[in-house]
Amino acid sequence: VEQGVIAVEMNRRVHSVGRGGLPNSSGQVELDAAWMEGSQLRAGGVAALRDFLPAVSVARKVMEKTPHVLLVGEGAEGFARQQGFRSQRLLTKESIRLWREWKRNQAPPGASGSGHDTVGVIGWHKGHAIVACSTSGLPWKLPGRVGDSPIIGAGLYADDQAGAAVATGIGEEILRFSVTSRVVEAMRRGASAQNACEGVIRFMIRRKPETTKAMVAVLAVRKDGQCGVAATCRGFSAYVRKDKHITELGS
Repeated sequence: VEQGVIAVEMNRRVHSVGRGGLPNSSGQVELDAAWMEGSQLRAGGVAALRDFLPAVSVARKVMEKTPHVLLVGEGAEGFARQQGFRSQRLLTKESIRLWREWKRNQAPPGASGSGHDTVGVIGWHKGHAIVACSTSGLPWKLPGRVGDSPIIGAGLYADDQAGAAVATGIGEEILRFSVTSRVVEAMRRGASAQNACEGVIRFMIRRKPETTKAMVAVLAVRKDGQCGVAATCRGFSAYVRKDKHITELGS
């Protein structure tokens, strides 16, 4: 799970995660990431983390080395340094170019021209679930803005007694609905992974119809290994790997 997230964080061609992620309105990249395991409900997260990679690994250290769940800003950076992570430049020539283009046009937050996404991975083995996610957040966001990704119950949740879920899309909408905890609780009540995901998305749209204008997607794995995915917009894809076989799931 960790290595899968790191592979995306280190890929400078992905403009919504890690190195090469699009910056906030002041031109600084701020990362959010989290990690949760389903046996003891242990979790760790970082928010508004600058200059350190992999953010998901710092989040895992928060879980393993501290009594806390979430560290933010300078506190998260000091912790990362203490744990041996090296400070490094997250901006690339391309992300700087895109930021300068935005400054000229002053488009609203999120109008990156290249889409936005979060990397989320769920690992399941014999009833045990691990979930992690990482993002550089909404492009051109206000400095200090934190989305859903590092928030337990919003961006991700795992409980071996029910299953695990991870979300992606517009963080403000995911936060409002505590999306992943809703999905996990639906599976706890007996819903299939697919029905749990679809049920929460339908509830969001019913409760707040304008949600259809904001991309929100959720992926889930039930405690028995069953998978599901749903989104407010058509065309979202997720991938399931079992042994060496990869299957695409679409919304």
